[in-house]
Amino acid sequence: MNEQLDAEAFLKLTETMPLVDVRTPAEYDQGHIPEAFNIPLFSNDERVVVGTLYKKSGKEAAMLKGLDIVGPQMSSYVKSVKRIAPKGKVLVHCWRGGMRSASMAWLFRTAGLEATTLIDGYKGYRGYIREQLGKEVNLVVLGGKTGSGKSEVLRVLADLGCQMLDLEAIAHHKGSAFGHIGQEEQPTTEQFENNLYEVWKSFDLRKTVWLEDESRSIGRVSIPEPLFNRMRSSFVIFIDLSIEERAKRLVKEYAEFEPESLESAVLRISKRLGGQNVKDALQAIKMKDFSKAASITLLYYDKAYLNGLEKRSSENVFKLPLEEDNPERNALLVREFYAASILNVDKK
Repeated sequence: MNEQLDAEAFLKLTETMPLVDVRTPAEYDQGHIPEAFNIPLFSNDERVVVGTLYKKSGKEAAMLKGLDIVGPQMSSYVKSVKRIAPKGKVLVHCWRGGMRSASMAWLFRTAGLEATTLIDGYKGYRGYIREQLGKEVNLVVLGGKTGSGKSEVLRVLADLGCQMLDLEAIAHHKGSAFGHIGQEEQPTTEQFENNLYEVWKSFDLRKTVWLEDESRSIGRVSIPEPLFNRMRSSFVIFIDLSIEERAKRLVKEYAEFEPESLESAVLRISKRLGGQNVKDALQAIKMKDFSKAASITLLYYDKAYLNGLEKRSSENVFKLPLEEDNPERNALLVREFYAASILNVDKK
């Protein structure tokens, strides 16, 4: 096996071999290849010490200091990697594919393991996945006002065999001021992109990929620019459901949570919602009239969504009226509509 591989070949091996990220815990927390184990060559503070010495006194002084730090820990590195690599083979990377990964790979090989490193390191991986996310693909965007059940419709489509990218699930956020409620903590934008690619790499890009209409930001994370630009130029199926049906869905999704969380979300959009609407929504939450509160907030979200929709080419937007909030039935209607309308446009 080659001792160094580019990102494409390296990532294929992660399916069968353990991957060790030797960067600091802080670098790892900022973003890492999914499923990677963090066995840091230096702690956060130790890397600062070595880096500062490199700038002040040069490479040799920094290297000697690094050896002083690493020497007593070498056996623990080997023990750690052998626990995760019982077959004796391991993948290793650092930030740029430099001394940190080369040093740890040397140590692992000295201890009798096969160690393969990543050319250009994590930086090379990041460049590779962003390139992949910008590749030509037939996207179909499912649009609709807040509360239309787009996410559930997409999940049903996935169950029916469609390729579906669930951006909100990967982001741990539903995309509105209320979107964080009931969700896990969001990843960093960097980790969001890494996790997104883990799903993306399983797609056959010769076939349609479905996803939900989103703004560039989903909570605190951002959709990668190449993918977002392709979303904005893709066909949109706009499912149109009445405000009454949508308000019912929002009540089902959010009424179970603490009133304080709902009130806080209303206050986050207070400037755009308007003083009287804010007052009425907060009062409705206090009185547990969640249907009224949902209807008030939808006034803002409907306007905001339609403003965003108007920025798209009208030729790319296909409206599909729906009678009720029934994800199973609506998914079938969406699939039929796509086959009858958009596929015909694609063939012209």
